[in-house]
Amino acid sequence: MSHHCSTLNKWLAGLVAVALTIGAVTPAHAGTATGAATEWTQVLNNGELISLVGKSGEQIQNQITQISQLAEQIQNQLRIYENMLQNTAQLPNHVWGQVESDLNQLRNIVDQGQSVSFSMGNADDVLHQRFQSYADLKTNLPSNETFSTTYQAWSDTNRDTIASTLKAASLTADQFDSEEGTMDSLRGMSESADGQMKALQVGHEIAAQQIAQMQKLRGLVSQQMTMTGTWLQTEQTDKDLAQARREKFFSATAPSTSGGQKMGIEW
Repeated sequence: MSHHCSTLNKWLAGLVAVALTIGAVTPAHAGTATGAATEWTQVLNNGELISLVGKSGEQIQNQITQISQLAEQIQNQLRIYENMLQNTAQLPNHVWGQVESDLNQLRNIVDQGQSVSFSMGNADDVLHQRFQSYADLKTNLPSNETFSTTYQAWSDTNRDTIASTLKAASLTADQFDSEEGTMDSLRGMSESADGQMKALQVGHEIAAQQIAQMQKLRGLVSQQMTMTGTWLQTEQTDKDLAQARREKFFSATAPSTSGGQKMGIEW
C-alpha cells in the first residue's frame, strides 16, 4: 500500500502545480473537469492513470498546512499593526508598505486555497470519468455527493464569506480579485487613519476565516485520500487475483492422453 500511496501523492501534487501555474482557472470553474488540467490528464492511458493515482495526499496536506500557518502569521502581524495604529495618528509610509505586502500575500493565500480545491475536485472528476468502479464507490458525503461538488461548495462558501466581510467594510470582492485591484484599494485606504484601521480589521478577519477554511479543506482532502486509497487497494487486489488465476490455469498439467481404448475401423 505504501508504494501506491507514494504514487498518488506525485499525481495530485502535479495537479495542484498545474492549477497554480495555468493561472487561468476561475473560481466559477473550480471543481469541474474542464480546462488545462483535464487536457493534461487525457494524455495518460488508464493504466498510467491507475499507477499515478495510488498515493496519499501528504504533499497536499503539507501545502494546506503551510497556507494555514502563513495566514496565522499574517493575522498576528496585522494585530501588531492595529496596536501600533491605536497609539499613533497614522501609520508611517514605510510601515504601511509592509501592511500592503501582507494583505496582498493574504490575497495570494486565498487563491492558493481555491487552486487546491479546484485540483482535488478535478482529480475526482477524472477518476469518475475513467473508472466505473470508482464512480460506483459510495462515500460518507451527504446526499451521495461527489468530492468534486463538495469542493465546489467549499470554494463558493469561502468566496461568499470573504465577499460579506469586504461588503461590511464598504468594499467589493472585485477590488481584491487581483493584485492591481488590491493595491489600488489599499492606497486609497492609506490616506486616513480610519481607512488604515478598516483595512487592517478586514485583513485580520479574512485571515481568521482562511485558517478555519483550511481546516475544513484539510478534512475534505483527508477523506478523499482515504476513499481513493481504499478504491485503489481494491483495484489492485482484483488485478492480483485475476493474475493468480491466469498463472494457475496456464501452469496446470495437461491431462494424460495415453491408456485409452484404440479406435478401430468397423465394417
